[in-house]
Amino acid sequence: MSTPTLVRTLAGRAPALLREQQFRRYWTGQTVSLFGDEVSYLAVPLAAVFVLHVGATGMGWLRFAGLLPALLFSLPAGAWADRRGRRRQTMIAADLARAALMASLPLGYALGVLTFVQLSAVVFAVGTLAVVFDVCNATLLVSLMKPEQYVAGNSLTSGSRAFSFVAGPSAGGLLVQVLAAPLALLADAASYLASAWQLARIAPEEPPAAEPGKGRLTEGLRFIGRSPLLRAILACAATINLFNFAFNTLVVLYAVDELGLSAGTLGLVIGAGAVGSLVGAVVSGRIVRAIGVGPALTVGAFLFPAPLVLVPLAGGPTPLLLATFFVAEFAAGLGVMLLDIASGSLQAAVIPNALRSRVSGAFRTVNYGVRPLGALAGGFLGSAIGLRPALWLVTLAATLGALWLLPSPVPHTRELPT
Repeated sequence: MSTPTLVRTLAGRAPALLREQQFRRYWTGQTVSLFGDEVSYLAVPLAAVFVLHVGATGMGWLRFAGLLPALLFSLPAGAWADRRGRRRQTMIAADLARAALMASLPLGYALGVLTFVQLSAVVFAVGTLAVVFDVCNATLLVSLMKPEQYVAGNSLTSGSRAFSFVAGPSAGGLLVQVLAAPLALLADAASYLASAWQLARIAPEEPPAAEPGKGRLTEGLRFIGRSPLLRAILACAATINLFNFAFNTLVVLYAVDELGLSAGTLGLVIGAGAVGSLVGAVVSGRIVRAIGVGPALTVGAFLFPAPLVLVPLAGGPTPLLLATFFVAEFAAGLGVMLLDIASGSLQAAVIPNALRSRVSGAFRTVNYGVRPLGALAGGFLGSAIGLRPALWLVTLAATLGALWLLPSPVPHTRELPT
């Protein structure tokens, strides 16, 4: 088969959305950016541990700094984004600013002036810009799809996130070993530039800017309050996130200090375990079609946090320890993709375009707002009762989040609302 024929054959087998130029460019930029974020997800705490010698409480404050902007700024950012319009231009500016901020950390390290204050300040500023980017992205993504493409589009974007879960931590761990943790953050800075470039090459038709008026700031919260579906999804997601981010605060310190894993080994194990996310992104569309979007969301809400109970069980010979980590990450990754794809599709169908950024901001205020509280609580729990007992507590508590869905309409919603 000739090369042009092979290219046409592969293109013909690509998902329909990826044959649409604007979505393909958007998806490419976000895939690269997500990969860079996962490198930073491992490199930032490792920089704190290896370069700045931070303990459990300091790790909690660092996670708190990165997650606090979601609590402080999501509501006003959503209202501002809907009022301003021109969301794509705002996203490009946020990407460029994040690239400059991330590049300041390896520069400070190279000059010998990197401090915990600088690291925390950059993490806070990048988190603030992420809020602005994400509330705009909620509307821009839907502007690139038709309603019947919501599940397919969410599967593709979640697949990108799953790929970043697989490759990002592994690459981050290796980059930390080769270059030192702060220098590895240059990869994330470059990924933001790639995202900005691809966004500059598309021109979707966005909803018009909202008219000024009273109540714009809280309109998203009121819409969620009136929707039994969104109320249950938000309560479930917020409970899982609260305890999962306490887990995330502790797990790197636990793996390095108590289990003796190196940065490279930890990155490879987490990356290999995240193959479950990739599998979940591939099969979630079929599961949604087979059992319905609401039942799939409910299954994912149980399957995401429950396997992480295996992490505080890890111990014994190194092969068994690594296998336990792998199974926990694999099963949790599969669950989170099912939860995210089903939840994202339901939200895309239920929320009107005119309110999308405001509802996204309100959703993030609660769902992401509990994350810094979880991170801070994880740090204090780790210091107070020890890393392993704290991991037991937060992983078991996270599994209770799915109970919010059971009395709601979610388990009985098989089709996307029209």
